[in-house]
Parts: sequence; structure tokens; C-alpha cells
Amino acid sequence: MLQYLHVKNLALIDEIEVEFGRGLNILTGETGAGKSIILGSVNLALGGRYTKDILRQGTRYGLVELTFSVESERQIRRLKELDVYPEDGFVTLQRRLMEGRSVSKINGETVQMATLKAVSAILIDIHGQHEHQSLLYKKNHLAIVDAFAGEETKKQKEKVAETWQQYKGKIRELSEAGTNGSERAKELAFLKFEVDEIVRAELKEHEDEELEACYRRMCNGKKIAQSVAECYQYTGEDGESASEKLGRALRTLSEAVDDDEQLSQLYTQLADVDNLLNDFNHELAEYQKNCEFSDEEFYETEKRLNEINHLKTKYGNSYEEIMAYCKKQEERIGILENYDTYMQELEKSCEQLSQKYLELAGKLSALRQKKAKMLEKKIQKGLEDLNFEQVQFEIHFAEKKEYAKDGIDDVEFRISLNQGQPVKPLTEVASGGELSRIMLAIKAVMADKDEIETLIFDEIDVGISGRTAQKVSEKMALIGKEHQVICITHLAQIAAMADRHFLIEKKTEDAVTRTKIYPLNEENSVEELARILGGARITDTVVQSAREMKNLASQMK
Repeated sequence: MLQYLHVKNLALIDEIEVEFGRGLNILTGETGAGKSIILGSVNLALGGRYTKDILRQGTRYGLVELTFSVESERQIRRLKELDVYPEDGFVTLQRRLMEGRSVSKINGETVQMATLKAVSAILIDIHGQHEHQSLLYKKNHLAIVDAFAGEETKKQKEKVAETWQQYKGKIRELSEAGTNGSERAKELAFLKFEVDEIVRAELKEHEDEELEACYRRMCNGKKIAQSVAECYQYTGEDGESASEKLGRALRTLSEAVDDDEQLSQLYTQLADVDNLLNDFNHELAEYQKNCEFSDEEFYETEKRLNEINHLKTKYGNSYEEIMAYCKKQEERIGILENYDTYMQELEKSCEQLSQKYLELAGKLSALRQKKAKMLEKKIQKGLEDLNFEQVQFEIHFAEKKEYAKDGIDDVEFRISLNQGQPVKPLTEVASGGELSRIMLAIKAVMADKDEIETLIFDEIDVGISGRTAQKVSEKMALIGKEHQVICITHLAQIAAMADRHFLIEKKTEDAVTRTKIYPLNEENSVEELARILGGARITDTVVQSAREMKNLASQMK
């Protein structure tokens, strides 16, 4: 769950720290106090877009930090798949915002934005003021059904996706293979020319590297030969060479080694040096022989190297790439030489994959429809609990016109809000406020399926009041039993249900306006409920009503 929120230098926020708890966390405050800034800060920490004007005036940077406690084994496993490991049970997301750029960190390590968003999706789900509009898109309806349907459906969906990929690949191959006889003959002749050119070259692994080294040595042959000869003269030839002088030194020292043990040890070291020098001279003499080459050898080396480089420019940058290209072209030659058989097998493969896809997609559809009936009943009941008294909710299935990665099902949520009216798509029936309540009903149903522990609702109470507001508050409290819920609200009925209540205020001190957030105790919470209920004038009766509302909420929970 979200344990701590730390915000610095954003909009009207100088610096705030908030410690959230389990259950239902409620944030209230006057209009314009900065409630949207608080939620906006969370969004920024999760990778949301920002503009430089979000920074507090006169500051160089802004900072948002979220610290989550992670206890779920499934969440920990998914985090580890992203190379993110909780430290002492906590994961901290931090985003530092500067003009024109931002830096994101997880547990103190800088990460890419994609990683930040992937981790955020595991830890928290934000339902903003307009997210209920996503219910207007049918693709989201299928996603909700699949999320409810669970692991068996997920595994079947993976099988469908894999088969769809194979089918699409074969269809693409069949489409590309459809050339006429004249074009095939031209392609065949060209491929045979390429393969023949590679085969005749009789390439050997590492040959190019060896030739290049040899060619460099030949090009610098005179300089190399002169250097080697001069070196050998100093180290190995008779006369004044190092080897000759070292031999004399050894003979001189050998006459005295028996008289002193330390001198004997030095004699042994000098003998080792003499042996090393002799070995060196032997290898240098052999190398000197290799420095000798004829003009014909130079010509042949250069010619072979040019041939290999020519093949590299056409077929690949290395021996391995050239041979892989040759093998690929040989396979294509085999296809073109047996084209009719190849086409028959390709068409047969397409048909077999099509049948396999339909079979797997059919099983997936059956699983979905079975689970959708259960989901349909739960959402229907949830809507009734939210004061949709004459509601009728259906999950409608149709078959897609084309094969798709996620199966053949075209799923649509349909609803009737009045008795006697037929069910219709949500787009044709529900208003913004009604969509918000429908989304809340779905969230409540999905609560026990949802791995994400922290849910944030931003003003889900828009456009509702009275008995409906009471129903919404009860539903929020219900979700709060399974999840940590953070909710921004204007309604006293919802605020009364708070397990933790926070007040957001805007204050001006020394001509500077700042947004602050305060945790409220029981009595302060009653005073805030009274403010919401009574507006500008808070009487004893209003305070008493607020206290009674708080007590009733406690009894319901």
C-alpha cells in the first residue's frame, strides 16, 4: 500500500509529507485548496507528463516521492521480473522535475520512464475524474471480462495469441510467395548466381583475419625485415650481441659460484635469463624467415583478400553472415524449384492454423461467456446497491469479422436504466455521473480479483447527492476492506466513512500562498464534516448532524 507521500516545490506546495494508512483514506477541503495538486503530484511520480509551470515560482526543481509497503508475494514476484527488489519490504518511487527534463528513481537507482510506469502499474491504480469515460470504449469491456475471468482464461488467451501469430506469419508468407512463372525464373537464376559465387570462393572460418594480418605484414615487409634483422644482430648473432656477452658473463661467474651460496643463486637467475634470450632468438629467427616473400605471394594474398571483401560488401560483414545468407538463398532455391509442392504445403499450413485458431478461440469464448454471466450478475447487484433501482445490465457477445490476437469475441456492456426500456450500449444511455457510478460498481466487483492494493478515486461523487451518495459511500467502505483506498471527495456521506481523514487547506502567510495537508482526529473530522454540510454558517445543529453521521458510519463499518 502507499505508505508515504512527499511533495516539494510543486504549484502551491512548498513541502508536504503525508502518511496514509490501510482502509479508506479521505481527502477533503475547500474548492481551490489544492486537492487536484495532491493527486497531480502522485500522477507525476508515476510517470505523468508535466510542464515547467507546475514548478513552484522561484524554485529550480520539484520533487515527488511515493513509498509503498509491499507484502503480496505476487506483487514481489512481478517486481522482481522488472529487476526491482523491495528493501525491507518497501519500494520508493521518486521523480525529480526540472525545466525541460526529469529524473526518475526506484529505491535510489535511476530508471527509464518505461520501467517506472511498469512498476507503478503493479502498485497503484488511479481512477481520475474522467476515467469512467473509458467505459465508452468496447475494447475496455473485453479487458474487464478477462481480468474477472482469471488464470484459466489468461492461459487460453496466450495459446490463442501464439496461434494467431503463427497464422499471420503463414498468411504473409503465402501473400509474398504469389509470383508469376517469369518472375520466379528470374529470381531462381539470380539466387543460383549468388550461391555459386559464394560456394566457388571456398571460404574458411577466420581466413579473412589471417589474410589481413599477413597483408599488413607484407605491406610493411621492408620495415619489419630491417627491424627484425637489427634486433637479431643485437641479441643473437656472434660478436658483440647480448647473447654472446651473456654467455661470457655466465662463464666468468661460474668460476666463483662454489665459493658463495648467494652468488650461486645469482648465477641461477642469470642462467634463466640466458635461456629466455636463447628461446627468444630462436623464435625471432623463425619469424625472420616468414618475413621473406615474393612478389607473386604478395599478389595472391592481395587478390584473395579483395575477393573476400567483395563478398562481404554483398552478402555480410563476416564469414558467419555470408554462410547464413548462402543457406537462406539455398532454401529459397529449393522452394522455387519445387514451387507447386511448396504452395500446396503453405496453403495446407494456413488452413490447419486457421482451424487450430478457431478451435482455441472458441474455447476461449466459451470460458469468457461462462465467467461473463457471473460478472454480469455481480455488476447488476452492485448497480442496484448504488441506487440504480430499475437497472438491467448485460454483457453482450458478438463475433469479430476478422481473426484477432485476443480471440474472436467482440464484447460490449449494455444497460437499461429505466423499466420497460431495452438495453443499449453505454454510449447511448449513460451520463457522466452514471458512468462514474457504473465504474465504481465494476471496481467493487473486481476488488477481490485485483492484485493492485492501492486504489485512488478522484471526486467519484461528481453529480450525485442524497441517498445515492450514501450508497456510494457504503460501496467505497466495502472496497476499503480489501484494498487501501485514497479518495478525494466533496460529500459528507463519503467523508464520514473515512478510516483516516485528511484536510487540504490553502493559506496565505507573509504574502505567500501555500497548500498544506493535515491528518484529522475524530473531533477535527466532525468539524470538517460540519463545514461540508453547513457551508459558510456552521451551527450547533449542523455539528450535531455531522457527529451523528460519523457515528452511523462507524456502525455501518
